[in-house]
Amino acid sequence: MNVVKLIRSLMLLLHVFVGVGAIAGGLGAILNPVAPGGASVELLKTGPFETFLIPGIILFTLFGLGNLAAASWLVLHWKQPDRGALIHGYASGILGAGLIIWIVVQCLMLRMIVPLHVIMFCVGALQGLYALKVLWERSAFPVSLVKQVLGGLK
Repeated sequence: MNVVKLIRSLMLLLHVFVGVGAIAGGLGAILNPVAPGGASVELLKTGPFETFLIPGIILFTLFGLGNLAAASWLVLHWKQPDRGALIHGYASGILGAGLIIWIVVQCLMLRMIVPLHVIMFCVGALQGLYALKVLWERSAFPVSLVKQVLGGLK
């Protein structure tokens, strides 16, 4: 297996991992917003939410459906990776950055860090690095601007 296929396989795995986990977690919070998975609303006392409903909806839609959509896009363009690479790069970048922000905000609001937070932060970083690679290779926005600035510094 060449490096490109290995990286794309890893991205597919990460999208499915995050997507399925977010669907499960988000659905749990939507169906039981007061105690999803046994979590107490006491955890939310330092944040803007009184229940887990709104975070559950965001988790389900953005990170669950979003990552599964990105995984589907990757599979649909598996045999012709260049055709769908740019859109997948943007999607991975948005989802990766969103996941990093989500985890940082969650840690601040809950005032705790657990191993799953570290894992998901790293997954978001990997998604973001993949996006940077794809956008850099194609000199796509916003990388094209960065390249212009770097070129002008010489």
